[in-house]
Amino acid sequence: MKNSDSPDSIRGEYEALGVQIYYQTRGVFYRNPHEEMVRTIIRTVIARSRLDLSSVLDLACGSGEATIPLLELGAERIDAIDPYTGEAYRKRTGRTVEPISFEEVAAGGLAGRSYSLIVCSFALHLVSQSRLPLLLFQLARLAGPDGRLLIITPHKRPEIQEQWGWQLDDELLIDRVRGRLYSSSIEA
Repeated sequence: MKNSDSPDSIRGEYEALGVQIYYQTRGVFYRNPHEEMVRTIIRTVIARSRLDLSSVLDLACGSGEATIPLLELGAERIDAIDPYTGEAYRKRTGRTVEPISFEEVAAGGLAGRSYSLIVCSFALHLVSQSRLPLLLFQLARLAGPDGRLLIITPHKRPEIQEQWGWQLDDELLIDRVRGRLYSSSIEA
């Protein structure tokens, strides 16, 4: 088996197993090899944009790569969801995680909640293009008119369209990792 800390090995595992099987079988051991870059992007975006950290959703939370710097920066409440990496998240952060998938979010699985900031690190680019519009619309509803969405991705994907409920405010690129900050365009 390849070194699990290598980004190339994860990409190879995706290709060999498929994304879903990879996380089902390896989720308990998952660690993002780009964790330091995730931390840097979160710190930079929050400093530049003075984001409201009162209620955060860590979407596809992995093993806490986004949660940890958010807590360090004073996030008051963080809800974490991930159907595959819950045990890895609990071990690293000591916090609970809900096993909710992108499909469940798109179907309204988080209805009734609200978040000032939604962070999705190294995961949204894995969602098929056909599923993105509904998922992003549901996330915009959770964020309301003042909410923000921070996407951290090693790709140009996903390309989010305004009609899905989000408007691009800021983008940074550090060592081939992108941080994109969006504002919800959903009315109250």
